[in-house]
Amino acid sequence: MEAPMQEPETVETKTSETKVPEMNNPTGTITKIQPSTQSQEQWLKYGEQLSSFLKQFSDNAGTFFNQYKQPLIVFGIGIAALIAVRVVLAILDALNDVPLVAPTFELIGIGYSAWFIYRYLLKASTRNELTSEITTLKSQVVGKDA
Repeated sequence: MEAPMQEPETVETKTSETKVPEMNNPTGTITKIQPSTQSQEQWLKYGEQLSSFLKQFSDNAGTFFNQYKQPLIVFGIGIAALIAVRVVLAILDALNDVPLVAPTFELIGIGYSAWFIYRYLLKASTRNELTSEITTLKSQVVGKDA
C-alpha cells in the first residue's frame, strides 16, 4: 500500500502592511498624507549641513576679499576699462557706417595731426615745452617726481 501523501505544512506569516488612506474618500474631500518623521529628520540634517557650509563660505569669502583687496580692485578696474574700450569701439563702428561721418572723422584726424606737428614738433623750443608738459603730467599722475 502506498503511503498517503502528506501535505506540506503552511505557516501563516503576519505582514505589517501599512494602509494608505484613499486619496478621495466617498464624501469627496482630499485626505492629506503625512510625511514620515524619518524624511523630516533627513531634511533637517541636510538643512544643518547647508547652513554650516554657507556660514563657512561667507567667512572664507570675507577673509579672501580682505586679504586680496588691492589686486581685486586692480582686476576690476582693468575689466571695466576693457568693457569701456569695447563700448567706445562699438559706438565708433556704428558711427562709421553712417554716410559722410567716416570721411569727416578722417579730416578731423588729419587736421589735428597737422596742427600738433606745427605747434610742438617743428622747433626745438616747442619740443622742450612739450617734454616739460609731459613730465609735469607724469608727475601729477604718478604722484612723485620721476
